[in-house]
Amino acid sequence: MTTRRGDDERRAGEVTSAELTDEAITRIERDDKAINAICVPDFGRARAAARGADEARAHGEDRPLLGIPVTVKESYNIAGLPTTWGMPPHRNYMPAEDAVQVPRLKAAGAVVLGKTNVPLGLQDVQSFNEIYGTTNNPWDHARTPGGSSGGSAAALASGFGALSIGSDIAGSLRTPAHFCGVYAHKPTLGLAASRGMVPPSAPALPADVDLAVVGPMARTARDLALLLDVMAGPDPLTLGVALDLTLPPARHERLCDFRVLVLVLDEHPLIPTGSAVRAGVDRVADALVDGGARVERESPLLPDLAEAAMLYTQLLFSSSVARFPVEAYEQLRTRAAGLRADDQSLDAARLRGMVFSHRDWIEANSRRELHRHGWRRLFAEFDAVVCPITPTPAFPHDHNPDPRERRLDIDGVEYPHSDQLVWAGLATMPGLPATAVPAGRSPEGLPVGVQLVGPMFEDRTPLRLAELLKQRIGGFQAPK
Repeated sequence: MTTRRGDDERRAGEVTSAELTDEAITRIERDDKAINAICVPDFGRARAAARGADEARAHGEDRPLLGIPVTVKESYNIAGLPTTWGMPPHRNYMPAEDAVQVPRLKAAGAVVLGKTNVPLGLQDVQSFNEIYGTTNNPWDHARTPGGSSGGSAAALASGFGALSIGSDIAGSLRTPAHFCGVYAHKPTLGLAASRGMVPPSAPALPADVDLAVVGPMARTARDLALLLDVMAGPDPLTLGVALDLTLPPARHERLCDFRVLVLVLDEHPLIPTGSAVRAGVDRVADALVDGGARVERESPLLPDLAEAAMLYTQLLFSSSVARFPVEAYEQLRTRAAGLRADDQSLDAARLRGMVFSHRDWIEANSRRELHRHGWRRLFAEFDAVVCPITPTPAFPHDHNPDPRERRLDIDGVEYPHSDQLVWAGLATMPGLPATAVPAGRSPEGLPVGVQLVGPMFEDRTPLRLAELLKQRIGGFQAPK
């Protein structure tokens, strides 16, 4: 593990879990006042778990995460700790049971240090709320660490544990990793059970949410793959009754055997990519070429990016208003009815998606299946696709309460804030796995990441590629 003292030392008995845990807690108590990543500490139980891990090791046990300090996104239910999703009316809500991923962590031997901060309702690419305040980017406290798993990424970058678990529907794992210079993996849709990662007081049912996944974050690609192995698998209440998970191995073990499509479009059809992120994509492309991989810059097999972005936007926002009050929903319907038929902006797609009928959703889902088939054809020719996660590195905090008024500065030109989601949506809409990897730093010294998109249920392929790239372009660096 990439703690300040590593997993190899722990396995060799050179450092105990109690020592690792105390080091992490000391670092949190010293540094987290400036970062505000750990919103719900659980140090007493963590120290007890660490002592238990050391006793287990003394008796010859060796589980995947035995004695390793980890953090958990605030949105996961943990019995005895609040789960608020940053919503003030639920500041005192305490779930009675753990989310399904929490006992998986504990069974693997992990030591849970506490929970990490999120935005209100998990609905922002920043991480701030009225209960726990604002989480800052460890590289520049005036900037966001991203969202909605921003607390987890900031914690990892600050050395507050070796691993964390988060969730992703609009880049919520990948964007914080990109902004903070760490690793994250958005699994194939449905690969990891998500029961208990639900809004406060909602029943923890084994029901999947369209587009949404839970997944791992880490400081190295190797650790990312290790944590995915712990998290992956169906819910024991549903598919797990009858099915066992067997992920296929990575398609290749050597960089020179990979076939990679690098999207070097200066502009997405709907939003430009800033120069710092384009440079990060180019660094990855150069590393692939230097390693002997077959690299292409374009392919007629690539699904239409503009249509993909529209479909993603509509599907994402169709679920976001499902529980709106009737009056608010009717206001949205009135606004949508006033749109011009030729308005094909992302703003219009968001509004139309919010008032989708069931018939509309079925039609959009049918087009999604056509895109999935297109990706299958592409991945018969390529093993992975390299592309941006967002158009820019971490941006300054922007807490304007109306997201429609926020603007994103891309090389001096302003764009609607929510339009930056289109690159994350490229993998999310069809349900593909995507690994966020560090790709250097911007001229201002901010981390820049890219995503490696892989074939459905072949998560080990982009994860292996991430590990091989680390040997070429480096990986995690701690902020100064």
